[in-house]
Amino acid sequence: MATPGLRNAITDVGGILVGQAEDQARVTGTTVVLAEAPATAAVDVRGGAPGTRETDLLAADTLVERIDAVVLSGGSAFGLDAAGGVMEWLAAAGRGFAVGTPSGGPAIRVPIVPAAILFDLGFPGRDSHAGAAPYRELGRRAAQAAKTDFTLGNAGAGLGARAGALKGGIGSASLRLADGATVGALVAVNCWGSTVRPDCGRFWAAELALAGDIDPQPPAPPTPVDLDDLSQTRAAAAGAATTIAVVATDAALDRGGCRRLAVMAQDGLARAIRPVHTPFDGDCVFALATGQGPAVDPAALLRLGNAAADCLARAVMRALVAAAPLHGVASWRQRWAASPTVLDSVPRRDP
Repeated sequence: MATPGLRNAITDVGGILVGQAEDQARVTGTTVVLAEAPATAAVDVRGGAPGTRETDLLAADTLVERIDAVVLSGGSAFGLDAAGGVMEWLAAAGRGFAVGTPSGGPAIRVPIVPAAILFDLGFPGRDSHAGAAPYRELGRRAAQAAKTDFTLGNAGAGLGARAGALKGGIGSASLRLADGATVGALVAVNCWGSTVRPDCGRFWAAELALAGDIDPQPPAPPTPVDLDDLSQTRAAAAGAATTIAVVATDAALDRGGCRRLAVMAQDGLARAIRPVHTPFDGDCVFALATGQGPAVDPAALLRLGNAAADCLARAVMRALVAAAPLHGVASWRQRWAASPTVLDSVPRRDP
């Protein structure tokens, strides 16, 4: 039976760290998933309004096989600049793809850092006159802060995130499978759709939650839910949402395996958010494999992909439970919970 890892977070995957940085005045931030050693990677993009960087190089027929980090950032297209700050920090540490020089001198190291962004420019209370865009520096700060313990909810790329009518944020979860592999997910939930039933506030994916994942849920009413009720979604605005995520595993996957992992993990968003992959969202899921764990055949990849989808659905719920109300945007606990408890950071339970 699969069970959560020690932290119930993506950092339960060996070799994966997470760093975050925020700009409180602009109500925005950046989250970096850092691979301590270069990791195999792929991506799956399904939203109708994506904002990405360096995703083409993750195709199976391209030259570069491994990456150094993934950046998730607020700021819409401005936020893609956060990857530049992460690259600078990694280059200073001697990380990156070795590129030869025509003169035959020492190879130049070019850090490989794909990125995706969400739209938070319209969040209430945002200071739009706070000077130059901060994302390059936020990326550098987030990379420098990368570690195994990190904050959920109103942190990093989740600071200015909204989930339908509620406050969104950063969420994470993990599973250890019976075959010895570990899989984890991290998500910045900023969806147009809703994560909860409109008639009672119960999470759509509540039945997937494991012990300790989320708060006790409101009971479901005896009458069927109205599937046409979109009252808990956001106002329609093209490109003004997006849920972006990373799933990671220690299993030994090639880029084709990582691609399948990312594709299957997208189903976790479909289990937790209704509707999802809309024309207004830029939903994007990256998959990383550190290769420290067991080799994977197709049958094992099937189980791994299903576990990744479940982790991502659980991470979405954990983001909403951990998020705090901000500038008049209500949190899930404020709107629906009967007895709020504290769940604002990944438990620090070192092995």
